[in-house]
Amino acid sequence: MVHLDYRDARPIYTQIADNFRNQIRAGVLVEGDKLPSVRELASELAINPNTIQRAYRELEADGWIASVSGKGSFVCGAEEQTSPETEALWQELDAVAAKLMQAGVSAQAIVQHLKQGGDTHA
Repeated sequence: MVHLDYRDARPIYTQIADNFRNQIRAGVLVEGDKLPSVRELASELAINPNTIQRAYRELEADGWIASVSGKGSFVCGAEEQTSPETEALWQELDAVAAKLMQAGVSAQAIVQHLKQGGDTHA
């Protein structure tokens, strides 16, 4: 369920949180699904339970999961979640789009380019 890359520069708790975010976005985990308990996942990954707890706290703070005392942690849904990283990426996109429009590229051409997956020039 969760895969760790010990060569990755990101902290382990961040990798765990990102892994769950990706699973929620992809629909692998859906609203109401119960996440493994902290002890269960720590045992499975052979890491300290505090690391799992920190990942769960981050996910809960960002609205991805909700913890119910004595019951566990549950997925809140895959609505558009706004993390600081996502917000920064939106700002970058806005800046690039503004530069493209200043260079004479129409907003419609930018949208078409995005719809095509950004693989070809519109």
